[in-house]
Amino acid sequence: MDNIILIFVCMLLGFLLKRMAAFPPLSYKTLNQFVIYISLPAVALYYIPKLEISSRLLFPLGIAWLGFGLSFLFFTAFSKVFGWSKKLTGCLIIVAGLGNTSFVGFPVVEAVYGKKALETAVIVDQPGSFVVVSTVAILIASLYSRSTENSTTTVFKKILLFPPFIAFVVAVLLNVMQLDFPEMLQSVFQRLGTTVTPIALVAVGMQLEFDWKSKHWKFLTLGLFFKLLITPAFFYLLYVMILNGKGQEVQVSVLEAAMAPMITGAIVAVNYGLKPKLANMMIGFGIPMSFLTLVFWWWVLKGV
Repeated sequence: MDNIILIFVCMLLGFLLKRMAAFPPLSYKTLNQFVIYISLPAVALYYIPKLEISSRLLFPLGIAWLGFGLSFLFFTAFSKVFGWSKKLTGCLIIVAGLGNTSFVGFPVVEAVYGKKALETAVIVDQPGSFVVVSTVAILIASLYSRSTENSTTTVFKKILLFPPFIAFVVAVLLNVMQLDFPEMLQSVFQRLGTTVTPIALVAVGMQLEFDWKSKHWKFLTLGLFFKLLITPAFFYLLYVMILNGKGQEVQVSVLEAAMAPMITGAIVAVNYGLKPKLANMMIGFGIPMSFLTLVFWWWVLKGV
């Protein structure tokens, strides 16, 4: 429960702080950069060397990768039919295509299924959501931004130099060699990693605006409908109905697919100028709304 309270407290603090003269209008950009350059690499360096690679990764691993692919197909189709801009399309693909599988996902999964279920949740998050946002999401953001420097070389350079991706590569190498950092460094990485959510949510709060005349409302509705209902329905159909998956691993995977949009995905969209207001509305409204839809999906998954 404390994690849930922290979410709303941080967003409220950000919303209030932006009205104080001590915080310049673009303070949120500094906070976002801190998350990208320090917090997220620390998360990778702490968790990934500890992952056990086996065939049981397949169901939970598919959530982020297949979910992002589904988002790409869904919003690209809408974009072509309705003539959306590249920035709008890119924003929805990234923010609606990635779930908050750690900070919201972990406490929800632990509360519903117990601590043992966190082993599956970590797989959904680390080699899944974290790697997708560090690679494919950066690729989409680069291609859909207004930048004129979007040659193949430039795009891949952006991915290779993205701090979380560099940390991911280092962490994977350590995992393959069955090595890890000294305990003192692990403790440092763990503590730095815990700063992801509070700092990112304060930044979200700083950018959150309630403009009831905004043209973003219909896109917000579509994006959240896709993330909170269509995505978990797709995985329920695939994992349970088609592949006949059963047990806690499948339950946790599908419930993680139903989580609210990923905060880091919104940060990527904002940093690349992909409809920042819409990206932050997806987080600000998506997280509280997800607690209602998660109850529905928990009920659906009870018999699996």
